[in-house]
Amino acid sequence: MTSPHFLQQRLLGAPAISPRRLWKIRATCNSTCYSLHDLQVQRTAALCASPTWQIEIDLTAIYAPILMLIRSPTKLILLDTSPEAIHLRRKAARVAPFTQPKPTLRFFHQTHQANTGMLYSSKPTVSSSSSKRIFAPTGGSNDPGHAVQYQRGTLEISDLLPSPTEQFHIWFQEALSAGVYQPETVTLATASLPDGKPSARIVFMKELDERGFVIYSNWETSRKAKDVESNPQAALSFWWREVERQVRVEGTVERLSAEESQVYYDTRIRGSRIGAWASPQSLVLQSREELVKRVEEVEKRFEGKDRIPVPEFWGGIRVVPETVELWQGRESRLHDRFRYRKEGEGWVIERLSP
Repeated sequence: MTSPHFLQQRLLGAPAISPRRLWKIRATCNSTCYSLHDLQVQRTAALCASPTWQIEIDLTAIYAPILMLIRSPTKLILLDTSPEAIHLRRKAARVAPFTQPKPTLRFFHQTHQANTGMLYSSKPTVSSSSSKRIFAPTGGSNDPGHAVQYQRGTLEISDLLPSPTEQFHIWFQEALSAGVYQPETVTLATASLPDGKPSARIVFMKELDERGFVIYSNWETSRKAKDVESNPQAALSFWWREVERQVRVEGTVERLSAEESQVYYDTRIRGSRIGAWASPQSLVLQSREELVKRVEEVEKRFEGKDRIPVPEFWGGIRVVPETVELWQGRESRLHDRFRYRKEGEGWVIERLSP
């Protein structure tokens, strides 16, 4: 088998790849596909001559400005300046050797054919095996064709404290120690009634005690405000990749008092306090300038004042937990899951099937 060759040069005549688009490349040639492990170091995919294999290459979510291409009678080389995700899949079926190997590429993008001699098409080319725009799992460097295996911890019922908030606090501190970026980041899910339409958004948990999990927001114009008004139920989902842990919380929603909200509001920087007054969250703006003007008006209103009162439409809500699930990733998707379920004044802890 021929070893892969890596080019460390830029090639002229390559098509530009627009950022924030999904791209798919399909190539067929006499080649062997090499591991993503090499790509992470070299940022180069090299398909080297081999007599029997048919190859498909899927490049998804490319954020690099340029994808470099070169072709020859015996090899096809793709040089990407900054790939975010490259998935290489070797087809199971063998094909007969070509007399004169000639790779063919089809991009979902209009560009010129003259510089490279390649065929580019603006219409999607459906793969013989799949028409998916994203091929998952992305896998890891050692095995790009399979999902990453979770191996960083285990969880037993004997590890858990009787209180879910106390246990959450321990996990939160461990997430901080493991370098999890902003572990207070959480997905808040709500749903409106009577239509039952769900909505979710990323927010920050700001406080936690035995009463529940607290976040702050505009509670007059935002989507979550309308959801909670008609349906005072919510769910929270924390994901901490570095420790391969997830926490899910479901419960009822209650508003904090103005006095409680003021305490947190006073800890915010002045610009954020002004912004809470100025932004009619989730309403349509005609332009950025409209928002800037509103901010200037609020700044003028509170000019010279150190203490700004919390807006009556802004403040905290507490998700009072009824269930709390702790999830620890394990190999082969056989994860450890435990659920705290409120029963009377205490909690029942149950192991759940993964």
